[in-house]
Amino acid sequence: MKTIEFKQLDETLFYKKLSNGLDVYILPKKGFSKTFVTFTTKYGSIDRTFVPLGESEAITVPDGIAHFLEHKMFEKEDGDVFQQFSEAGASANAFTSFTRTAYLFSATDHIYKSTETLLNFVQEPYFTDKTVEKEKGIIGQEITMYDDQADWRLYFGAIENMYHNHPVKIDIAGTIESIDKITADHLYTCYNTFYHPSNMLLFVVGAIDPTEMMAFIEENQKKKEFPEPTQIERQFEEEPTEVAIAMRELKMDVQKPKVYVGLKAKETNLSGEEMLKHELSVQIALECLYGRASNFYTDVYENGLIDESFAYDFSLEKGYGFALIGSDSSEPDQLAEKIKEVINNAESLLSSDGIERVKRKKIGFYLRALNSMEFIANQFTRYEFNEMNLFDAVPVIEKLTLKDVVEALKTIQGETQQTVFKVLPSSERAQ
Repeated sequence: MKTIEFKQLDETLFYKKLSNGLDVYILPKKGFSKTFVTFTTKYGSIDRTFVPLGESEAITVPDGIAHFLEHKMFEKEDGDVFQQFSEAGASANAFTSFTRTAYLFSATDHIYKSTETLLNFVQEPYFTDKTVEKEKGIIGQEITMYDDQADWRLYFGAIENMYHNHPVKIDIAGTIESIDKITADHLYTCYNTFYHPSNMLLFVVGAIDPTEMMAFIEENQKKKEFPEPTQIERQFEEEPTEVAIAMRELKMDVQKPKVYVGLKAKETNLSGEEMLKHELSVQIALECLYGRASNFYTDVYENGLIDESFAYDFSLEKGYGFALIGSDSSEPDQLAEKIKEVINNAESLLSSDGIERVKRKKIGFYLRALNSMEFIANQFTRYEFNEMNLFDAVPVIEKLTLKDVVEALKTIQGETQQTVFKVLPSSERAQ
């Protein structure tokens, strides 16, 4: 077992790659009573075209299948797994994102029992045509519910505007039409390809002995047989740098218009510290330009163009990346123009003093967040899957310069990389 020390943060991470390829990370936290365990596969909604395990030709599966598979994993021949966690006093959950599917629990007692439940249910798939058909109705209702949520439609509308071909533009849950095509055979094909231990990571953080926990996990895995690990071949169409649609709007039953300006990233082939540095640089730039201390924020707030819903964020993964900036606004077009004006003139608005101020704020955020086991549990795997380390964020931020921030920002600045998506009231009276 390898130990990785982060002396600045007074953290020690324990790591071992098991013989079946599973990466196991354990972070003991003194003084905490709760433990979080996450079991995550590097498989998300964008992984729709791939070469199945043991085959040579690529296939394209129905949209929404990663999310559908996540739902079905909890249902077994002898009942629902949630009941087993509940009986052990653990709170269990799962989620599917664009790039990963995570299964997790938190508990203060019976940690080993719940860890065994987590490992076993994720590694013992059970799908039948009958249970698959039943699930279609449940997920169909979930899709319909999200279709009625204006903020969700705003988010995906902006992403749809940006992308020509990349499946990030497809809703994680798919559509009612796409999930209707899913069969038990599809689920087994995806499971066998992406749920191999070599494509997964187990992360434990909390009040645990790392040596005992690692031995327990290793013993559990030794009892199971898996095929030899193979390299997963995912396939994506080439994606242009410019956005697919510059402007679009949707009428919905809302009281007030909503608008997002999307900035499509052109630097999406990064990993490791280079990716971490780039991501943090763009985030710091956005905070300088649009944060509460910025001239922009003072201007639009005082003029009533934004309210408390105003937000900005930057997402980066291998193959895609984008910033979204927007708010509920009575003047969505005016707000969008002001957002674009700032990004187009960003170099003249950024300064070393401003960058240093935001760096200190960002470091403070990470230091607080790294005392939250829930934050660590939710974020650690995403960083590792991109060959980054969550605990490297603070030293990387400390070294960032104005030049680093300006250079990173250039990758989302092009005018052909900008899009606007609005959700407008379906009737004038609603305003």
